[in-house]
Amino acid sequence: MKRKKSKQTQPAADSGVSRRDFLRGAGVAVSGSILAGEGLLHAAADAPGAVRGPGETEVVLRINGKQQTMTVEPRVTLLDAMRDRLDMTGAKRVCDRGTCGACTVMLDGKIAYACSVLAIEAEGRDITTIEGLVPEGKLTPVMQAFVDNDAQQCGFCTPGFVMAMTALVKHNPNPTPAEVDLALSGNLCRCGTYHGQKAAALQAAKAMRA
Repeated sequence: MKRKKSKQTQPAADSGVSRRDFLRGAGVAVSGSILAGEGLLHAAADAPGAVRGPGETEVVLRINGKQQTMTVEPRVTLLDAMRDRLDMTGAKRVCDRGTCGACTVMLDGKIAYACSVLAIEAEGRDITTIEGLVPEGKLTPVMQAFVDNDAQQCGFCTPGFVMAMTALVKHNPNPTPAEVDLALSGNLCRCGTYHGQKAAALQAAKAMRA
């Protein structure tokens, strides 16, 4: 038997572009995209309100009425910036998870956990710490009430409680015991001096009303 001759395929029409030319063109296109992307990133970094980092960036914080300028990485928390860069150690690092309240500060008059706020997020806001409550070294009504009611033992959590209690009596000058419990529920005392703290809050509120 004679074998049938296979049909020969016709050569494809010449497109005028070789494999080498195609790869070269693709490489140029990719490189151009990368360079364009880098250009856009640089432009975005220079734009107002743009993403900052990942390297250190200048941060200006208004703490206790005074502007503080520092250079930190965007991931640095307000707590670390104050303790490590400004030597302000009133706010304590305990849980570092926003659950114990030892790092409580006030942002624009409202309590906040400094361990859960980035330093760059606090720019442009009024930050008040325990150090800012007594610039002249005098006890506030809240602090005096803590002393009078033996509301502290080891004292490690005390600054956070004082900040939370100060915000409470400032916004609610006549709190009920239940409102005191609610306002202080975000702060933990491992020594268990809650009874004295509640009495201190009621005394401080009465003193401030007078």
